[in-house]
Amino acid sequence: MSEAKAPGIIRFSGVTKEYPRTGTALAGVSLEIAKGEFVFLTGPSGSGKSTLLKMIYLEERPSHGDVKVSGVLASSARGGDVATLRRKLGIVFQDFRLLEDRTAEQNVSFALEVIGTPRTAIGPKVARALAQVGLASKAASLPRELSGGEQQRVAIARALVNDPFVLIADEPTGNLDERATRGIFQLLREINGAGTAVVMATHDLELIRRSGLRTIELNRGQMVFDSAAEARPAEDNA
Repeated sequence: MSEAKAPGIIRFSGVTKEYPRTGTALAGVSLEIAKGEFVFLTGPSGSGKSTLLKMIYLEERPSHGDVKVSGVLASSARGGDVATLRRKLGIVFQDFRLLEDRTAEQNVSFALEVIGTPRTAIGPKVARALAQVGLASKAASLPRELSGGEQQRVAIARALVNDPFVLIADEPTGNLDERATRGIFQLLREINGAGTAVVMATHDLELIRRSGLRTIELNRGQMVFDSAAEARPAEDNA
């Protein structure tokens, strides 16, 4: 008899998301992501990847079913619950979303300032985050003085500065060349190796194939493949 599986930190239970104008974005999605796991999310454009990620940080709520993230239920979460949850999440986007008139250090600091972190704590946290992504020497650089890969590293440092339990990355290498893509992926693996769960949406099938990591595929809002389910021993399904 196999051991009981620990509950996931992220759980989707029969989640459907419908929009009045564009129709169904997700249809009956059920999945679980465990603490410290690395999961790729893939599928064609319009398959529901970004909607699923938005469900994790509660920018969107299900039309049917429910989402539970670190004990917070989407169906009953209030504004304060959402704010508290987001402080425990790190979010990275394809287009970096850096403040162009602020240095790398100031961009990372901003994430702490907006949640009221004591000023004496901000400096050490920012320095640690920039060192973690290999940009300690670029702290005083503006975004326009950095390469695309370096800008994404600043964005990752900003996402990491609050010590999140999960890092959500929506196409983080979509605007980068192959070399920068490899560097960002290696950085995400290191972050994951330190205990942070990573959920990464990507179109890069070669990256997925090389990694051998858990992959969830969406198509037209439905979950059509989960490599974790494919790999599960037969007795677990008995």
